[in-house]
Amino acid sequence: MRPGRCSGESTARCFGIALFFRSVGRIAQCDQLQRRRAIAAIPADQRETRDASRGHRVNENIRASEVRVVAPNGDQVGVKPLHEALTIARELDLDLVEVAPTAKPPVCKILDYGKWRYEEAQRQKESRKHQTQIIIKEMKFRPKIDPHDYETKKRHVERFLEEGAKVKITIMFRGREMAHTDLGARILERLAEDVGEIGTVEAMPKLDGRNMVMVIAPNKKDK
Repeated sequence: MRPGRCSGESTARCFGIALFFRSVGRIAQCDQLQRRRAIAAIPADQRETRDASRGHRVNENIRASEVRVVAPNGDQVGVKPLHEALTIARELDLDLVEVAPTAKPPVCKILDYGKWRYEEAQRQKESRKHQTQIIIKEMKFRPKIDPHDYETKKRHVERFLEEGAKVKITIMFRGREMAHTDLGARILERLAEDVGEIGTVEAMPKLDGRNMVMVIAPNKKDK
């Protein structure tokens, strides 16, 4: 057995489900109407609290009668009536920001809200820069593909995997070819074996209308 090819037992395990040619239904998802009904079932006061939690109540917008106050340096000031906490913040020329609205009593921190929002936006922007972008390429095959075309397409798949992209392999059937889906399964099995040194089957072969699809992900590189 040459390097990179799956063993007979491994291949049978990987493609056993696909070779039965059973179509897999799509996962049911809640539609817009269902979501609206679910939201409508929530009491109005709870809906208001959830909407408010997306931002922060600041200064006079804070509704609690008393709050737990945190100083700008992180020290605990203690539980204070709201008017007293606002007075402390004003004397420091800062804002009183509700950072934990669900706590009892709510937790408020004294800080420069404008500066804090700017720094938070910068942190989120920096975080997005470092997020790994998953790229998915697609390569289409016909069930009766000639050897030259197969090798050409295989090289493209190998290049995509080496560049770190996942590859969606699509076998396209036309007309009476749907009676010979085993031809598509064989191509997918062969391709998975041929690129086995650099890629692994992530999504098993399945029928999707007149297509049979499979996803191959690049192997993790040793650091």
